[in-house]
Amino acid sequence: MSLRLSTVILPYRRWQEGGSTSWTRAEQLGFHTAYTYDHLSWRSFRDGPWFGAVPTLTAAATVTDRLRLGTLVTSPNFRHPVTLAKELISLDDISGGRVTLGIGAGGSGFDATALGQEPWTPRERADRFAEFVPLLDRLLSEDAVSYEGDFYSAHEARNIPGCVQRPRLPFAVAATGPRGMRLAARYGQAWVTTGDPKLYENGTPEQSIQAIRGQAEKLADICAEIGRDMTDLDRVLLTGFTPDRGGPLQSLDAFVDFAGRHRELGFTEIVIHWPIPDSPFAVDEKAFEQIAMEAPAQLR
Repeated sequence: MSLRLSTVILPYRRWQEGGSTSWTRAEQLGFHTAYTYDHLSWRSFRDGPWFGAVPTLTAAATVTDRLRLGTLVTSPNFRHPVTLAKELISLDDISGGRVTLGIGAGGSGFDATALGQEPWTPRERADRFAEFVPLLDRLLSEDAVSYEGDFYSAHEARNIPGCVQRPRLPFAVAATGPRGMRLAARYGQAWVTTGDPKLYENGTPEQSIQAIRGQAEKLADICAEIGRDMTDLDRVLLTGFTPDRGGPLQSLDAFVDFAGRHRELGFTEIVIHWPIPDSPFAVDEKAFEQIAMEAPAQLR
């Protein structure tokens, strides 16, 4: 099974001051998809420049031709399905059908309180996510939608002409718990994981592999339970949050070894962070480009 290689480009640079160059270079290097984070601000970048995901992806669509584009991930923290659907349909149209929506339940970071609300508990996030995803699925697939839920409503929301991709643009659902995995199995075209966050500080790469294997097995069980063919569901690993940290990007050989071990778990796509100097994603650009150009051939 061939393994696709994708990247995530953080939206921290002004477009007119070099913000476009990473996207055009990503296409030149042959990445399958270039994603960006859909946050209002994020971690150590909070006090610096940070731009919106959908406008950034729209701009990226105008300077690329083949590269798929997406979010990793959009969440209900500051989004409503009705307005999000309209933006996504527009982005899918402008890109000529090259958009993937990475979507997750969200966390307790800055986005969780930016609108002035108290952060939701994990249970509340899961409850909202369980309503958000099915409603968004309908909004992107049907011309008109009315819905009244516990958290979200839609009244004759029109989304004509719909997505370029039919029946709608693909969902890559990030999940590690059973409720989120059930949404991935039912609505996703892909499942996304970053591994087990509890292992990041003190775990080992071997423990991480075992944890991810366990996640994949749980997902397979859920797919079997609902009658979903597991081979129809891509598996995506967003790197940088396992105990390996930036080690796999130090050399081509290190990356091929890392990616090969995850391919054996059934992963179909590996996502690596675009280099950012003086940040947790600071890696040698020559090594990064060598990985982008040569690793996919070694992982076929």
